[in-house]
Amino acid sequence: MAGLRRLVQGNPALKRALFAIAAACGLAFPAGALADRPGSFDFYVLSLSWTPSYCATAQRPDPDECGGTHNFTVHGLWPQYEHGEPDFCAGSNAPWVNRSTLEAISDLMPDRGLALHEWRKHGTCSGLRPEAYFALVRQAYRKVAIPLTLKSPDDEISLSPNAIEQAFIAANPNLPPRAIAVECDGGRLAEVRICMDRNLAFRRCNEIDMGACRASLIKVPPVR
Repeated sequence: MAGLRRLVQGNPALKRALFAIAAACGLAFPAGALADRPGSFDFYVLSLSWTPSYCATAQRPDPDECGGTHNFTVHGLWPQYEHGEPDFCAGSNAPWVNRSTLEAISDLMPDRGLALHEWRKHGTCSGLRPEAYFALVRQAYRKVAIPLTLKSPDDEISLSPNAIEQAFIAANPNLPPRAIAVECDGGRLAEVRICMDRNLAFRRCNEIDMGACRASLIKVPPVR
């Protein structure tokens, strides 16, 4: 079974396929046989969500996130393999997150439901307790300087994904070109994803970079 775990480590698609086959055949793997192990990963991705896009398009926008004035908020800090990512490393036994911990991170993650989901899906794979994980989220956010053009645009602007990447690189001189990926949705800026090593230093991440938005221009809704 240890060999099977190594085989699917870093290959979430294979893991899901094995679970599906087992379920179809009425079989079950031993508890934890294919589970991702907390603390076993290669690097982090800090995902910054462009809040004006979310608030303009969400069917049920979170009132805490959309009731204030935000440019980027934190979608999550995700442990990653070089290929693929671990998730839900504690299964149904994820440690409880205190209300005070959620309140302390609410300026960066205003949507408490999202913060809890991010903890269960991604934070549990960090090998940290909730308080330490969300403290790390804040540390990672502080490592990134937001470009001046994206701090508080009053009007909608159109930029290429590459122009957004270059603005971040100019504002963060230690950020390598292949350490950042701009995500788009519906022709709008959705997220900026930045890769960091386990010490939160910027590092390249080819798989994340390859999944970046390929549109020629995307809209950046203004901050309200």
